[in-house]
Amino acid sequence: MTARPLCIGIAGGTGSGKTTVAREVVRRVGGERILVLMHDRYYKDLSHLPRDHRDHCNYDHPHSLETSQMVEDLRRLLGGEAAQLPVYDYSRHVRRPEPEEVEPRPVILVEGILVLAEPALRELMDIKIFVDTDADLRFIRRLERDIAERGRTVESVVQQYQDTVRPMHLEFVEPSKRWADIIIPEGGFNTVALDLVISRIFQLLGRIEAS
Repeated sequence: MTARPLCIGIAGGTGSGKTTVAREVVRRVGGERILVLMHDRYYKDLSHLPRDHRDHCNYDHPHSLETSQMVEDLRRLLGGEAAQLPVYDYSRHVRRPEPEEVEPRPVILVEGILVLAEPALRELMDIKIFVDTDADLRFIRRLERDIAERGRTVESVVQQYQDTVRPMHLEFVEPSKRWADIIIPEGGFNTVALDLVISRIFQLLGRIEAS
């Protein structure tokens, strides 16, 4: 690649619809043009802790993520170089030994609840998006996801939400909305906002591909 890729950040609370927005961007812009870089890849390896301790860690605090490594990898990709990305095992809260090598693409989409709360990530983004959804809908979506996909009980999901998810959202995620260029209410169901975002992406992408 001769021109710097376009970097888009998508943040928002758990269950807000970030992934739906990201998938719609990928679908409409073209998967061959976009690399999705998830902040969740960079959870710290907790293999040194007993398993029962890992299950009760606060995974919604910025300190749970190795953001400095993500910044380094993102800078490498934006510079046109391949990067070795960590692979995280969510079931055991550890990193797998073999990283995944990825090549840069014209668009790099950075997604995570805390990506706009990190100044070093924000300064690399050309477009910053915050997906804004009511707390009750976000909690219901998280509850359904964790029960269906992660084998959690209702009691454990509710307890985690009260202990860490909600407090961390109020302290870190919600305030990061101030840094967004675009706020999308209702996530992937807001077609007007998505049309505007996609139009802007194509405008910037056209300049990149023409250079």
